[in-house]
Amino acid sequence: MKKKLIIVTGPTAVGKTELAIDLANKVNGEIISADSIQVYRYMNIGSAKVLPSETKGIKHHLIDVLNPDEEFNVHTFQQMAKECMDDIYKRGKIPIIVGGTGFYIQSVLYDIKFDETGNEHEYRKEFEELAAQKGNQYIHNMLRSIDPVSADNIHYNNLKRVIRALEYFYETGKRMSEHNEQQHENESPYDFVYFVLNDDRDALYFRINNRVDNMIKEGLYDEVKGILDLGYSEDLTSMQGIGYKEMAQCVNGNISLEDAIYQIKLNTRHFAKRQLTWFRRERDVTMININEFAYNRQKVLDEMLMILEKRNIIRKED
Repeated sequence: MKKKLIIVTGPTAVGKTELAIDLANKVNGEIISADSIQVYRYMNIGSAKVLPSETKGIKHHLIDVLNPDEEFNVHTFQQMAKECMDDIYKRGKIPIIVGGTGFYIQSVLYDIKFDETGNEHEYRKEFEELAAQKGNQYIHNMLRSIDPVSADNIHYNNLKRVIRALEYFYETGKRMSEHNEQQHENESPYDFVYFVLNDDRDALYFRINNRVDNMIKEGLYDEVKGILDLGYSEDLTSMQGIGYKEMAQCVNGNISLEDAIYQIKLNTRHFAKRQLTWFRRERDVTMININEFAYNRQKVLDEMLMILEKRNIIRKED
C-alpha cells in the first residue's frame, strides 16, 4: 500500500504557510519545508521563515538545519526530506511538503534518480580550469547553450552542479533536464494530493509588494549585514536568494536602499510568474484559487479537507 503524502505549494506570498499549519492540525500532519533558503540559519526575514510562535505546535522539518556556506541542492533536499518522511510515518503522522521550489517537490514525489555515472569524469578538470580562467558565468552560459532548462534551474554560482550538468551532456550525449523529465514520467510511489494555491495576478503582486515592505520594516538590511559580518560571502549560493543578493549589494554600497527594494519586488514578481509556469505544467495537481473563496482561509481549508476525504488521504473522522 502506498504511503500518503500531501503537498501544499503555489507562488510566493500566496499564503501557503498559514494554510499548511491549519491543515496539519486537522490531519495529524507535520510539515517539511521545500524551500532553498529557509533551510539556512540566520536567513529568517528574507525567506519569510515561519516563527516559532506561528507554528501552532506543528513540527516543521528542514528549517534552520544548515549554515549559509553549506551546500544544499535538489539531491540533498530529496535525501533529507525522505529521512524526515520516514520518521513522520513511523510516528503515525502524514508528511505535508510545503514550499514553492517545484523541482524539489518533484524530486520526492516521483523519487527521481539523479544520475551519477561513477566515472572519473574526464571533463571535470577541464571545466574547473575554464571556470577559474573565465568565471562562473562563462561556464553557466555554456550550459545554457546546450541545456537551457537546467541552466534556468541552477544558479551560476553553484559551479559544482553546473559542471555536473555539462559533464552529463558530454558523457552521455543527453541533457540532464531530459533525464530528469523522463524520471518525472515515473509513477509516484505515494498516494498523494498536490495542492497548488493561486490567486489573481494583481492581488498576488499587491501582496508581494506588501511583503517586501514588511521585510524592510522588520530589518532585512540588518539581517543581511549580520550574515556578511559573520564572514559569509555574498557569492555563496545561499546568498543568491531573492532579497539577499539585492540587499547584500546595498549593504556593500553598490546600490541604494531604494534600488534594492525596487529590485527585490521586481525579482519576486518574476519569480512568482516562473513558479506558476512550473506548477501549471505539472500533472495531477489540484489548483485552488483562493479568490474564489473570498480569501476566507477557513473556506479554503474546508475545500482542501473535502478533497483529501474524497481521495481517501484522510477519513472523515480525522
